Amino acid sequence: MYWWTWRDHLVRLAEAGYRAIAMDLRGYGGSDHPPEGYDPRTMAADVAGVIRSLGIPQATIVGHGWGGIGAWSTAVLEPEVVRAIVPVSMPHPRQLRSAILRDRQQRAAMRYAFGFQLPFLPERSLTASDARRVEELLESWSGSRDWLDERTSSMFRSAFLRWPTAHTAIEYHRWAARSVLRPDGLSYMSLMEAPVQQSVLQVQGADDPMVLASSVDGSQDFVRATYQRVDLPTGHFPHEEAPDLFADALLDWLAHSARA
Repeated sequence: MYWWTWRDHLVRLAEAGYRAIAMDLRGYGGSDHPPEGYDPRTMAADVAGVIRSLGIPQATIVGHGWGGIGAWSTAVLEPEVVRAIVPVSMPHPRQLRSAILRDRQQRAAMRYAFGFQLPFLPERSLTASDARRVEELLESWSGSRDWLDERTSSMFRSAFLRWPTAHTAIEYHRWAARSVLRPDGLSYMSLMEAPVQQSVLQVQGADDPMVLASSVDGSQDFVRATYQRVDLPTGHFPHEEAPDLFADALLDWLAHSARA
């Protein structure tokens, strides 16, 4: 969702001959922070709009966390601009919903999101003490904090201190919880029943404490094209915690995908 998290991979991909583009999703970084639109259908439209604006017929979409939801959603809702997708630390949306409903451990792992439903307090919590809680969340969701040096922590904290990023980032979580029984949420989940027709590389941290590796199981059932899964020895941030392993897996898959 925040372009800077892909800083190392932009270089690796460009060196391998790919055109690599990283964007801030709506509500993050340098993108607009409008009062609404923090739902997967709008996210898919935003991503497709960026691809079209760059004059690219199709793109392989790599997304982490909510960006992974965006990758899954764009593949189904805007398929004409999607060549393939790489969701990172994010099951298929219907599989994630099933895991939350059925698995007590997965519900417990995402209990932080229930606190995000309160008004005002979550935003104040994220920005208090120079956004200290942002760093604490990054630490608690990581398999190791070795990647979270002073510069990296400062970049993420600074991003959330830019008003109203703390609010708009939380709006994604608020939509996810509040739309469960609303027409917009039900309509989205119904649309996501359509199988993904593009190739998928699923990357998951084996020790992810927030999105459990077991919760990803079954995502392949929503994919009609080729599906490959790679579990890395990381927590919730494989691309940050093990950038070389992540890049090797991505580049190998891209090479095989291109030949196919």
